[in-house]
Amino acid sequence: MTSGAPNGSMSQTDVVITGVKRMLSSRRLRPGDRLPIEKDLAAELQVSRGSLREGVRALSTMGILETRQGAGTFVTRLEPSALLSAMEFWVGLQDGERANQVHTVRRALETEAAAAAAICIGKDQLDQAERILERAHSAIHAAPVQHDAAMQCDVEFHRLIAEASANHVLSALIETVSTNTIRGRMWRSIHDNEGLLATHREHLGILEALRRHDVDRARTRMANHLYAVEDYVTAIPEPDLEGQVGDADAVPGDQGSMP
Repeated sequence: MTSGAPNGSMSQTDVVITGVKRMLSSRRLRPGDRLPIEKDLAAELQVSRGSLREGVRALSTMGILETRQGAGTFVTRLEPSALLSAMEFWVGLQDGERANQVHTVRRALETEAAAAAAICIGKDQLDQAERILERAHSAIHAAPVQHDAAMQCDVEFHRLIAEASANHVLSALIETVSTNTIRGRMWRSIHDNEGLLATHREHLGILEALRRHDVDRARTRMANHLYAVEDYVTAIPEPDLEGQVGDADAVPGDQGSMP
């Protein structure tokens, strides 16, 4: 394995990252494997041991490697959810036009997840989805409305559909791009009761399509639902959103953020 790029454009840290990536791609290293000892790996990659440590630290931050005290450095399980954590952080910082683009990506992913779920979803998951929406109905019709509980049901419903797609990568991507919608969705829950009721009706329609295992209907109903969410959330002025929602974006955040 050679160390560099043409004209020396690759930093020593990048050499380490690229080298480990090649080892993973070639299956020389697999999830759970221990890296070669530092001296040997530095020599193979033609980098200093200090540069090797920097590269290992970078890969550890990415969730690719983990160092165990007294045992060495190992490849992680390479779970998509862990590897996408940095992207989730980035998504949470987006606003304006970039936030709109994130919404578009989310819609594309979730509509396909709904279509896949229509094929794969089982009776237990369908029954679980129905129980979630029953809890949502109770929260929405409580006096006063239980906004936090309704929002949590929303999160759980979308997550269940993503998981029912039986595509772990798709599910992880959906979880990642959903993080920046939570404040807008909570704003709508608090300030727009009709919108809250409309969302619940849309969820019921999606569930009906899933029960019928109707792929086209599930895809279309999810798309229509998310178009409505996008139209509302993107219309909220940012200062109004920041000032009136307050800490609401943290309400269901510990359990996820997929409204």
